[in-house]
Amino acid sequence: MRIIPVASGKGGVGKSLVSANLGVALAQAGQKVVLVDLDLGASNLHLVLGHQSPKAGLGTFLNDTKIDFSQALIETDLPNLRFIPGDTEVPGLANIKVSQRRSLVKQLLSLKDSTDILILDLGAGTHQFILDFFLLSGQGIIVTSPAVTSVLNAYVFLKNVVFRLMYTVFTKGTPAFSYVEQVRKEGSGPQRLYIPKVLSEIKNIDPQAYQKFSTLLRHLRPRIITNMIDNPKDAEAAVKIRRSCEEYLNLKLEYLGVIYRDSIQDTSLAARLPITLYKPQSILSQSIYRITDKILETPADEFLDDRTIEVSFHEVGMEAEQDFESKIEYVEDLLHSGALSTGDLIETIKTQQLEITKLKKENNFLKLKLSKAMQQGFKP
Repeated sequence: MRIIPVASGKGGVGKSLVSANLGVALAQAGQKVVLVDLDLGASNLHLVLGHQSPKAGLGTFLNDTKIDFSQALIETDLPNLRFIPGDTEVPGLANIKVSQRRSLVKQLLSLKDSTDILILDLGAGTHQFILDFFLLSGQGIIVTSPAVTSVLNAYVFLKNVVFRLMYTVFTKGTPAFSYVEQVRKEGSGPQRLYIPKVLSEIKNIDPQAYQKFSTLLRHLRPRIITNMIDNPKDAEAAVKIRRSCEEYLNLKLEYLGVIYRDSIQDTSLAARLPITLYKPQSILSQSIYRITDKILETPADEFLDDRTIEVSFHEVGMEAEQDFESKIEYVEDLLHSGALSTGDLIETIKTQQLEITKLKKENNFLKLKLSKAMQQGFKP
């Protein structure tokens, strides 16, 4: 059974929409899929799939271990796709005990005999619960958007993943653990930790721990999807994350693909149907299918080399260009057919201008914060 955790550094980037549509596309490809809503306390994946609010979900199971876990498993109308909803009975991730977490992992892994692919729709952020479930697989997916804040948070999420992996490998009482704790207490926590420097020191003081961690880190190959892009240049957001990960985390990223912003997504959500079912021929749906093909073409345990990673970024850049051309042709066809009026087009452009203005404000705000932080850092 292949496990695919889907995470994001921040909310609002379309993580659940990507998870749901990937589940649909993989099921249509003949894979036996179980889609799990692990965004506990803020579960909404059932809405994307068009299901009513579930009577029982993961929250029910976590709060009452006497309940059979199979009761949380729901058959959908689509062949090969089953669904495990979350629910609001879990007020927050901080309330989940370690024993509950272990029990949940055990129950999910018990599905292996009847499941080909297990998709875990994780909550946004860097809570330990989220990081642990992301680390259940070496090929987790990070969904981001071109916005500066989304790019920054995606990188911070991956940095926390590496930091969490360290604490998983470096047990208390070992020289490696003591050193990492020392670094953390000195103010170089997950946000500032420079992994290559730390590993260089650990290699000297605790070679065995270094070897074990390095092996696990080499097999950690997250994949990134840039959602809600408006033009090919937006696809370059993932390149910035990749460079930071390689330089500061010793972490390699594969680029799975891009998805253009499309208002039809809101229409499909209102219709309570995943976009891949509502309009399978749309550019958005075709992006999902293309990403699905890449997932199926890559074995779960394949070790990606530098050339493969480089090719993935080059291919996605070309795909972004092709999809943009298709999008322009589609708009032109709508104008010529009369399905889209000039007024509709003007309204769309105005909306995009407002979004661009908002992004500029976010960018200026972050630049101001960065400038202040640098000034404080250079104070004698």
